[in-house]
Amino acid sequence: MRLSGLLGSQQETLPGITGTARLQRRDGTLPQRVAARDIVFLDRVDLDRRTAETLVAYEVSAVINASSSISGKYPNLGPEVLLAAGVKLIDDVGSEALRRIRDGATVRLHSGGVFLSGKRGEELVVHGSEQDAETVAARMSEAKSAMSARIEEFSTNTVEFLRRERMLVLDGIGVPEVRVGMSGRHVLVLAPGDGHETELERLRRYVREYCPVLIGVSEGADTLRAHGLKPDVILGDPTPLSERTLREATEVVIPAGSDGHAPGTARIQELGIGAVTFPAGGNPEDLALLLADVHGAALVVTAGSRASLEEFLDRERGLSNPSTFLTRMRLAGKVVDGSAALEFERSRLSNVVFLVLALGVLLVGLLALAASGIGSPHLTVLGGFAEAVLEFCTGMITQ
Repeated sequence: MRLSGLLGSQQETLPGITGTARLQRRDGTLPQRVAARDIVFLDRVDLDRRTAETLVAYEVSAVINASSSISGKYPNLGPEVLLAAGVKLIDDVGSEALRRIRDGATVRLHSGGVFLSGKRGEELVVHGSEQDAETVAARMSEAKSAMSARIEEFSTNTVEFLRRERMLVLDGIGVPEVRVGMSGRHVLVLAPGDGHETELERLRRYVREYCPVLIGVSEGADTLRAHGLKPDVILGDPTPLSERTLREATEVVIPAGSDGHAPGTARIQELGIGAVTFPAGGNPEDLALLLADVHGAALVVTAGSRASLEEFLDRERGLSNPSTFLTRMRLAGKVVDGSAALEFERSRLSNVVFLVLALGVLLVGLLALAASGIGSPHLTVLGGFAEAVLEFCTGMITQ
């Protein structure tokens, strides 16, 4: 008994913080079960303020980040929120931590190390950089300086791009005519970005309901066909695309440089397929948006492309960002991300279900009145109301 008590006393006096590990979900979202004093493990580059505030509300004791909570791209406020609330933050432990530590395990943190108890005693699993007010302030200062430089570079590139392409971006001059009618219709633009196949799969119901014009940007056209969808328009270099995809498309649009050269025309000529060129300096994704807008699309849904703050501040995209920024400014509220289209579809279906249920209740009431013999005046009024509700429901479903 004394030996057991001695060992327990030694465990209690170990330095650092001890708590239950809670790992982020596979899709990267926060753990479902988080209690006060838990230690949350996640993988978030540039930890945002909203996530930090959520963790503070959970009253967690520490946050272990596999990545850098402040990468330096821009000054994000998440780390400051955590430290101000007394939450310990350890950065850059690597993704190994999310693999070696199971959800619900008891872990101890000390001096940037993450310790896990096992059969052979406690072992150091991973080690990271423990952040404090000074280190976060220094990183924030560097991030602010870097952001100022990037904004200045972005502004210069935007002015230069607008000088070259102002007639295209502002007036739509130079956008080719196509045989696909887009006026008043929805248009889905699928670019070959990370996760575009998953996004397309999630948009299947949207495609069935609205029958949008399908524009495949470069390899996005092959993805459309692989999912049983025929691309109406292919926009991009046709060289890497399959022959079947190129032949099935109604229109092939090939971007051309200022010198008139359009990469991929040799492939088109070899296959004997007609194509039009689009002389412009923007990237294919932006040209697809311009094409849809100039030809009167009512709504443009994007999938596989990103236009977030992180993307705009990415140095590797410095030359294409002005095109993306100005194109999306032109389309304004007409362009939405695929995730927004999904939310719209869910909301629409929820409204329809509610109205159908209301109509069902009304029908039961009519039957009850008819059976009770109260009289025709009430039935006439309620019948007219039921007819109006039915017309409204039909309109909601067929929109």
